[in-house]
Amino acid sequence: MNNTIRYFKNIANGKIVLWCYLIWYGVTLYYYFDGSLRIWLNSIGISIIIGIALMLSVSNAQQKDHWQTFRLFMMPFCVSSFSSLIKGQGFMLIVPPNTIEQVTSVGACVVFLTFVFCIKKLSRKGSYQ
Repeated sequence: MNNTIRYFKNIANGKIVLWCYLIWYGVTLYYYFDGSLRIWLNSIGISIIIGIALMLSVSNAQQKDHWQTFRLFMMPFCVSSFSSLIKGQGFMLIVPPNTIEQVTSVGACVVFLTFVFCIKKLSRKGSYQ
């Protein structure tokens, strides 16, 4: 638990945005999941091809960051599967057509942001060191 607290205490703003992307994806996946093997195999294939290209573009032989590698493969997977899941569903860009889905997506991100804000605020007061 302390590692989790420490992680969120020191999290950079860019990674907070990435977490919100993942939360938005998760809510969309919840509402629009499709068990079609084709969607997931295509997403894995795209993830491999684009992930390798991204790895080549940021490769550094001296330093290996396993979380960065994971993200470089995960992002194309999420983008590809997201676009397949929302196709023909009435989305405006990434915003779902149904109000409850919009509130759930935004609300989940707000809860996460509040959690991170509280962790950072408490850590400034000397807690969770």
